[in-house]
Amino acid sequence: MHPFTNIRHLYTPIQPAIKQSAEHVTYREFLPHSQLQPFIYCYWQLKTTAPLSEQFNYRVVADGCIDIFFELNNPTDNYIMGFCKKYTAFVLENNFNYVGIRFLPTMFPQLFKVNAAELSNRFEHLSAVHPETAAFIATQLHDALQPGDISQIFDQYFLQVLSNAAIDEDPRLYNALALILDNCGVVDIEKDLNTGISSRQLRRLFGFYIGDSAKTFSKVVRFQHILKAKPSAQSLRQNKLFFDSGYYDQAHFIKEFRNFYGVTPSKAFGR
Repeated sequence: MHPFTNIRHLYTPIQPAIKQSAEHVTYREFLPHSQLQPFIYCYWQLKTTAPLSEQFNYRVVADGCIDIFFELNNPTDNYIMGFCKKYTAFVLENNFNYVGIRFLPTMFPQLFKVNAAELSNRFEHLSAVHPETAAFIATQLHDALQPGDISQIFDQYFLQVLSNAAIDEDPRLYNALALILDNCGVVDIEKDLNTGISSRQLRRLFGFYIGDSAKTFSKVVRFQHILKAKPSAQSLRQNKLFFDSGYYDQAHFIKEFRNFYGVTPSKAFGR
């Protein structure tokens, strides 16, 4: 399998904070059309099933992806969030219905030829980045739609985008990505990513398609691997987890984890 189409099989971006939501808040992910799955990880919906007694604190952990999102009750106000090297906290109202599209690493720039580095560590109005997609969401989405309808509308739109996209399958970039993902982010950037590309070219490609350096992306992948592993109380106690994941000591592990998640590992895993 070509590394370009292999990213989905090597990487599962997890958002665990929203799976531990308060009562009356639900989060669901929906698979896109099979032809879109190498590009889009999922469509998602975060909504209240009843008004909450107070505002909702919503934490997004670092996952290496780019997302488009909007409130289904007000689709004209739509946003894009770039690669983030730390968690992001949102304070939402007590009643909401957010819908989003999560693109796999490198895929939003591939489809729309937008420099990911210009989006990093922030979110902004989608109209400032890709006006056509912003206008499509504003005119085609509304709060009466069910999840199946939303998925179908997204599929039709992004299949059309894909049919017009000039995909750059640079093997130097995608072999480097495959090495990082296959090794769960535990790589020596200088030695292991020898894919026929200079360090300067590597920085340029990662900047445009990922939004940050290969080193920072590797750290996020390593963090995501830990989330997927769901470490046991014993591995946390015995410090086995951070050694196996390439951290040089426990303090380094806890500091980096808190930066990406917003809380310590023991609190994140409920132990």
